[in-house]
Amino acid sequence: MDLYDSRTAISTFLFKKCSPEPVDLAFVLCSPTISSIHPAITLYKSGLAPRILISGAGTAVDGSVEWSFYHDHALASGVAESAILLEKAARNTAENAAFGAALIEKELGWAKVRSLAVCTKPFHMRRAIMTLRRHVPADVRLIAQPPEDPGDLSAETWWQTAQGRQRIFAELGKIGEYALKGDLDDV
Repeated sequence: MDLYDSRTAISTFLFKKCSPEPVDLAFVLCSPTISSIHPAITLYKSGLAPRILISGAGTAVDGSVEWSFYHDHALASGVAESAILLEKAARNTAENAAFGAALIEKELGWAKVRSLAVCTKPFHMRRAIMTLRRHVPADVRLIAQPPEDPGDLSAETWWQTAQGRQRIFAELGKIGEYALKGDLDDV
């Protein structure tokens, strides 16, 4: 396998994207920058997702808590307050999945949620879906909906910068760590 084949294999493994379709809920895994919520807002405004769950308690680029940063952006973009569920404690992907799934069960019930649009950074999609699969019922469809933001790493160019390579190889390492801890399930 040459370098091109290795890059292609890594990109194919990590970067997942599905066509938009109607879902019961858009599940947003926060990060310091705002782009992960953009697909959820698009789905909501086009009538494809009636609700958005925002999960994350890290620190956003503006110094606020991620869930608050994303919440304010969603409201400013025209999402109704009543359409937003907030998970305010998660500090990592495993907690996003566990705490978010518990919130869905409590607030909506899995009988009413048969499909989730998973909205997270493009390079993080594989781990997000595998981690969610561990916490949501097996018959709930998970639809990969990463943002298309020029500030995010892309499958086509991640290897072109030292920072891009570092982020991608760190993500592959985190998948290994999560697998060893039993935090992942097959997709």
